[in-house]
Amino acid sequence: MANIGSIVMNVSDIRRASEFWSRALGYVPRNGHDAVLMPSSGDGPLLWLDEEDRTHIELWAVDAEEQRAEVERLVSLGAKRVDWSYPDGANFVVLADTEGNLFCVINAEGS
Repeated sequence: MANIGSIVMNVSDIRRASEFWSRALGYVPRNGHDAVLMPSSGDGPLLWLDEEDRTHIELWAVDAEEQRAEVERLVSLGAKRVDWSYPDGANFVVLADTEGNLFCVINAEGS
């Protein structure tokens, strides 16, 4: 079963949001990038700050096989496939939950 690997949050100022969320959650920049915050313990989902993408969660599967199985399982639970323009070699599948909220299922092996 996939786990929440990251939460993507739409922000208007990455630096300002990074300072706030770092202090609020005790997170630290990952590899020196203010846009990607991780728990200082190293255990837990990442927080990605993005000025263009909308807020959504990303479920991480360990490989392509688990990703395919997870997408099918989530669709069987009521998720809907979303018509999306994928870049070549995309490692993610965009779905919508039963409320219409978008989320991604990521092949973490392909990251």
